[in-house]
Amino acid sequence: MKPLRPYIEVLKLSWPLALGMVNNAAMQFADRAFLARYSMPAFESVLPASTLSWVFVGFFQSIVAYSGVFVAQYHGAKNPRMCAASHKAATMIAFASGALLLALVPAAEWILSATAPSPGLLEMERTYCGICMAGGVFACAQMSAASYFTGRGRTAIVFWVNLAGNILNIALDPLLIFGWRGIPGLGLAGAAYATVFSMAVQWIVLSAAAARHIRRDRGGEASGTAAGLVWRILRYGVPSGAYSVLSLLSFTVFVFATENAGDVAFAASNAVFTVNYLLYAPMEGFALGAQTLVGQARGRGDDRLAVASARRTILLAAGTAVLFAVAALALSRPVLRIFAPADPAACGQFMAIGSKLFLLMGCWLVLDAADTVLCGALRGAGDTRFVMWWMSLCAFGVWMPLVRAVFAFRFTMPMLWSTTVVYVLVLFAGSYARWRLGRWRKIKLV
Repeated sequence: MKPLRPYIEVLKLSWPLALGMVNNAAMQFADRAFLARYSMPAFESVLPASTLSWVFVGFFQSIVAYSGVFVAQYHGAKNPRMCAASHKAATMIAFASGALLLALVPAAEWILSATAPSPGLLEMERTYCGICMAGGVFACAQMSAASYFTGRGRTAIVFWVNLAGNILNIALDPLLIFGWRGIPGLGLAGAAYATVFSMAVQWIVLSAAAARHIRRDRGGEASGTAAGLVWRILRYGVPSGAYSVLSLLSFTVFVFATENAGDVAFAASNAVFTVNYLLYAPMEGFALGAQTLVGQARGRGDDRLAVASARRTILLAAGTAVLFAVAALALSRPVLRIFAPADPAACGQFMAIGSKLFLLMGCWLVLDAADTVLCGALRGAGDTRFVMWWMSLCAFGVWMPLVRAVFAFRFTMPMLWSTTVVYVLVLFAGSYARWRLGRWRKIKLV
């Protein structure tokens, strides 16, 4: 039992984060299942629109989330006053981010107008993307409060608030998408409004809990201290945000590329992507766990503990990903039937393509899990610039050229998906080499 105790400690911190990410994925799964029943155009529109909106929202949200590393390191250094200051600084950044997101809505609409395959899909994509970006301030503000608790290792409260918010979202989906008692449904816009409203509720609850915890912990701080921390969070958080936006941007380009494979193949790809996110989501929770544990160890000045925490979290995440991949392959056909079109001929083609994509997804999932957690450990140590530049090089120097080559020589959806496996393999190799070299040991955040 004693050798397992460190792994149990990692799980105690990481499981609420992992389950919280599963909650988010389940919410998106429910959104898309409802939209698939509402209309196939609405289902086809939600992935490009949601992906593009999170290219913008994710940039600012990741900057705000990096405050959790400062909280973790100050917590490791036993400085509750600076933990509270980090939270206040993150909240300031969150509200400034909301104003910037509103200003960027026209840019997002322009991108969609240049990529949508038809005017009908364009109109739905613009509506969904605009609502999510306008409500992005709640996603950023919610992250500022969640990061305070995550950095201090109090992850359970984040999970329970997230669970309640996502249950609210799923409950609102059928009412807003299909309508209720004579009130007309809003279709794709209804799904977007449900998401924004649930984020607002989560922010209110978590921020109230954070304020109470700070008062009880005597972590009150001068406004000047928080203002000074804003620039330090931005210094390390902007590369972390850039990592998120560039990663999502490359993924968005890939999603837009899948639109050219035909309606049935595109629908199959969207269905498998939905399942992939459901399975991949816990890995983001493990990555946050590694980020927090490494940050706390660095705050204590204990690099040996940082290395051990990262190794344990990677092993747990990779093992979980293997189990998920096996289960997904075993259940691929019944899951695909949830999204399959009604026409028998189209359904047969959909199932054949989807089965191949499930196999590729399993390979992608395991490699991506290991790299995601390792990148979380590097961010917890403050090595955000490397994480950003290495991912950018791999995405735009390896992955996108492979996608272009598939277009030029053999364009099928399985071939297109095969490029993702090569991409994450190269990505992990570089991240692992960086961690082993130990350059992160020289970085001092606090």
